[in-house]
Formats: sequence, structure tokens, C-alpha cells
Amino acid sequence: MGIYVDRAKFEALVAEALDTIPPKLAERVVNVAVLVKDEPPTHDPNLLGLYEGIPLTQRGSASYAGVIPDSVTIFRGPICRMCSTPEQVVEEVRITVVHELGHYFGIDDDRLHELGY
Repeated sequence: MGIYVDRAKFEALVAEALDTIPPKLAERVVNVAVLVKDEPPTHDPNLLGLYEGIPLTQRGSASYAGVIPDSVTIFRGPICRMCSTPEQVVEEVRITVVHELGHYFGIDDDRLHELGY
């Protein structure tokens, strides 16, 4: 199993997935860098995405001032290896992007999985 998607196409899929976020939610995503990397850290080779930062639910106006941007990283390698069709890659990228942005909004893994992400 697995399918090859070049980096430029994969980055375009991530951008398209971001475009599917409802406008009311998208306008609340501030100070977040969305990155694509080929592979996750070696200690977690099957990781599809990673949110790093301070979720909105944990921010206070005084404690959040001047911090570096949060980041969402989507890992191309594991997503492509788990999919066997281009359509599966598109769907998995969308699910992963939404899942990681869910963490930005303070939603934990259990709830995201309940919601299908």
C-alpha cells in the first residue's frame, strides 16, 4: 500500500484542506504557521500531523503576548504510505489538517476522534 504524491502537490492539498475550514472558524485562526514536512520525528514514524503551541482555551491576553506562532505540521510520508489512491490522500490530508486545527481550538484527541477526525 502507498502512493507517491510530490511535495508541491501535497502542499496544494494542505492549502485546499485549509480552504474547507468554515469562514467563522478560519477567521479565528491567528498566529499559526501551517507547515509540510516529509517525515515525522523518528520516535513517532506514523504521526500524520502535529500541533505545537498554546490552544485558544489556554490563552490569556497577558500571558500570550509576544509568543512565537503556533504551528501545525502535516507529514507527507506517513499519509502517502497509508493511502492507495489519490482520493484517499486528499481525504486524509483534510482530516489531518482539521484534526490539528482542532487542537488549536482546544479540542482533545478523544473528542476529535469521536467527531471523525
